[in-house]
Amino acid sequence: MTTPLPKQEVYLSPNERAWRRFKKNKPAMIGMVIIVLAIGIAIFGHFIAPDKTPDTNEQITEIATQKPGFSATLLKVHKNGMPRSQSWVQLLLSGWENNFRLIPISGYSMVGDTLLAERFTGFAAVSKTDTFNIADVVYALKEGTPITKQGNALSFTLYTGETKTETIEQLKTKIAGKQVVQQRYWLGTDNLGRDNVSRLILGVRVSLSVGLMAVLISLFIGVSLGAIAGYFRGVADDVVMWLINIFWSIPLLLLVFALVLALGREFWQIYLAVGLTMWIEVARLVRGQILSVREKEYVEAAKSLGFGNFRIIARHILPNIVGPVVVIAASDFASAIIIEAGLSFLGIGVQPPSPSWGTMLKDYYSYIGTQKAFLALAPGVAIMILVLAFNLMGNGLRDAMDVKTRV
Repeated sequence: MTTPLPKQEVYLSPNERAWRRFKKNKPAMIGMVIIVLAIGIAIFGHFIAPDKTPDTNEQITEIATQKPGFSATLLKVHKNGMPRSQSWVQLLLSGWENNFRLIPISGYSMVGDTLLAERFTGFAAVSKTDTFNIADVVYALKEGTPITKQGNALSFTLYTGETKTETIEQLKTKIAGKQVVQQRYWLGTDNLGRDNVSRLILGVRVSLSVGLMAVLISLFIGVSLGAIAGYFRGVADDVVMWLINIFWSIPLLLLVFALVLALGREFWQIYLAVGLTMWIEVARLVRGQILSVREKEYVEAAKSLGFGNFRIIARHILPNIVGPVVVIAASDFASAIIIEAGLSFLGIGVQPPSPSWGTMLKDYYSYIGTQKAFLALAPGVAIMILVLAFNLMGNGLRDAMDVKTRV
């Protein structure tokens, strides 16, 4: 009878072990999936959002503060100006400028070469009828040029200078097929008649971009100062700790307010101000980690080989303490999102018309307890879910990178 050979243990690198532990943490995996989805939405937001204009700022005041699920019939009247180019790169980065005026209507009729549009007002007792030439609805015409009728056709001059002739039936078909559209507002509209779904989608981009840049700034400053303090000690350590103690003694929000008011309220100044307040914990963590590993054998070996101090820090020490830094970066990401939303809520953050979740909360928190509470609840829930996702992933990373945890 043969004795079975013992099962040979498969060697896993520390990173592979950490990833295996992380995958077993279901809340952390859920958080990571939410973050990946949020990143995808932030990148392709203008492709997804119904309102594809820059900052999703298409204002239709006649349909302001409509309930979720509201459906509107919109007449697309071509603007009389040079049509703006619409490339997918432009859409990806900043959205498209709309070539049409969107007019909500409750009905329309076409008599000859005239379109009669009954404008939607939201009040049954109030009615207003707008009159358009059908050619002026479909095309961008040159100002001051006449539209001439030739039998069953219209002749007109486009904004580009080209003269065009089309039959009235062709123009009517284009209006019925392309110029009159139905649009549903799944989360209703805000007080300026903008689509809440679109602004929520683009709000992800604002929150993630502020969080990302703030974390990068805090990591750059915190890792640099913490590494200098922990490795060189002495006077360098005393100076860095003096700076940390000064900033640590100032309340976080008070420091953020002071920096925002000093730097300004532009978009890049917001994440710069947030980043300049979040480096303290990173510096303290990196300093402590380097103090614990600077006497290790591999550091002494690097010194004996004649390597420079900054090469030792960059190539030998920092890669061995990256785990705790990644964990605190995930936590700081969540904090940056909350700080940005808080600044916008107080009116000193990202300025309109940028679709910030904090600004949406500021505008509609008074509606809580009314039938229009969804205007405040939607951005509030979005902030909660994204911050919770980063906290779950941060906790999962902390557990996964703990060497005492078994695979």
